[in-house]
Amino acid sequence: MGIYLNPGNEQFAVSVNSELYVDKTELIKYTNSRIGKDRALICSSRPRRFGKTMAVNMLAAYYSRGCHSEELFANLKISKNELFRLHLNKYAVIFLDIQWMYGNALEEMRRNSAVKVVSYIQDQVIAELKTEYPEYVKDTDISLPSVLAKINAYTKEQFIIIIDEWDCLFREDKNNEKLQKEYLNLLRGLFKGAPSGAFLKLAYITGILPIKKYGTQSALNNFREHTMVSARQMAEYVAFTETEVKILCEEYNVPFKEMQKWYDGYYFDKIGHIYSPNSVVEAIDSGEFGNYWSGTETYESLMTYIAMDFKGLRQLIVDMLGGARCSIDVESFQNDITSFNSADDVVTLLIHMGYLAYDNKAKEVFIPNEEVRSVFLRAIKNDGWDEVIKAVNASEALLRATLNMDERAVEEMIQEVHMQNTSSLVYNNEISLGSVIVLAYYSACKDYVLIREMPAGNGFSDMVFLPKRTSLKPALLLELKWDKTAEGAISQIKNRRYISALDEYKGNVLLVGINYEKKSKKHQCRIEKFEM
Repeated sequence: MGIYLNPGNEQFAVSVNSELYVDKTELIKYTNSRIGKDRALICSSRPRRFGKTMAVNMLAAYYSRGCHSEELFANLKISKNELFRLHLNKYAVIFLDIQWMYGNALEEMRRNSAVKVVSYIQDQVIAELKTEYPEYVKDTDISLPSVLAKINAYTKEQFIIIIDEWDCLFREDKNNEKLQKEYLNLLRGLFKGAPSGAFLKLAYITGILPIKKYGTQSALNNFREHTMVSARQMAEYVAFTETEVKILCEEYNVPFKEMQKWYDGYYFDKIGHIYSPNSVVEAIDSGEFGNYWSGTETYESLMTYIAMDFKGLRQLIVDMLGGARCSIDVESFQNDITSFNSADDVVTLLIHMGYLAYDNKAKEVFIPNEEVRSVFLRAIKNDGWDEVIKAVNASEALLRATLNMDERAVEEMIQEVHMQNTSSLVYNNEISLGSVIVLAYYSACKDYVLIREMPAGNGFSDMVFLPKRTSLKPALLLELKWDKTAEGAISQIKNRRYISALDEYKGNVLLVGINYEKKSKKHQCRIEKFEM
């Protein structure tokens, strides 16, 4: 048993024996299904504190012949699978935690400037391989892929390679292109080409970023990628499912509705709602709801990205702060944190980092929950978004006035938000008026899901505020007009049967018509109650 070659199961045992362990061992059923198949290479990227390290520790404990793990897995889900024992502790496993190794390499470089990061990584593994295979590994060997190919040629040994934080060098040393290319060359040697096909049984790598692209091509395009944009078969294992969270809440007598309010929001088509494991565990363990996931990293990192000068980026952030879902193109992102060409690239990075959630079916991005929304607020408070912050602070009163059907108060508050924000965002037509409204109703996102341009009746309703599952408030159906009348907006809602968009909704509805007169720079508001 070594540090990198054939590790033990101690780390996974710590997880299993913890008080709040959630069984994700059926991930092994998927990894087993790739053994012996074409492209037996899996890349799972997900945000911080979403269980990446626990997953790789579990896979190492299961596959490594450096330990005996049958008893450890005995009461877990995978033990009931018919193929459980077929692969249990049968393989030579190489396990690399790149973040830990990178830190160690930097320490060595302080003592010896001749040390190079990628060479250090290879040297550490080759040293253990030399102990295990002394006949085939020589002191002069410096290439890890070559050593593995040589061992395979003489012994027919095949390896399972597991890498945690594979993208660490792209995040920690983001401007060091030479280092990144050296590292990618190492990965190509391990995972791409004829020799690796012989010595590689299975590969599982995990990080925050998907695999780096050059132009439109992936540097390692033979991996099956599972990301926050498209989780595919890994969807169930990315985070806690809603069913798992309900079970935990019942077991520890924690209100599930409050858990939803704080941490619900991420969503995959195949399995539905998912929750950040770190946030759920911390909330149960401490007995308090709070910003646990967002507290693991300072808001400065988010500020760096949302302050970038790309056309439309500020508008996207403002809309999402108000609860809107925004359409973006996630395909052009180069999968690193320096190669940005558009607002869509920045937003796509924030999806992978967990600051935003993505609906793969609708191709829309949004802020997932209150915990993450609070990080955005901290970021903009310290980056010159004064007008936006004023609107956010006033939004609770606006929502209250709307629910009370106080038309005059609504007019005055929207007027104030519009005036405050014309200096930072340009509003000159009916479409952009919607951005004012989204921002003005910021506080509604606590209780509502905002849907813009929702298909309804004979057209599209401008905005629908649909109550969340945890809310008892009425739905809001808003129609916006420019140089017309608020009464006309209400009439359009009725005449075009926009209310039909809420056929499955059984509660009360408020119809809200808002008009802006460009010449007088005044807003008009009409509110009517409609019962479904």
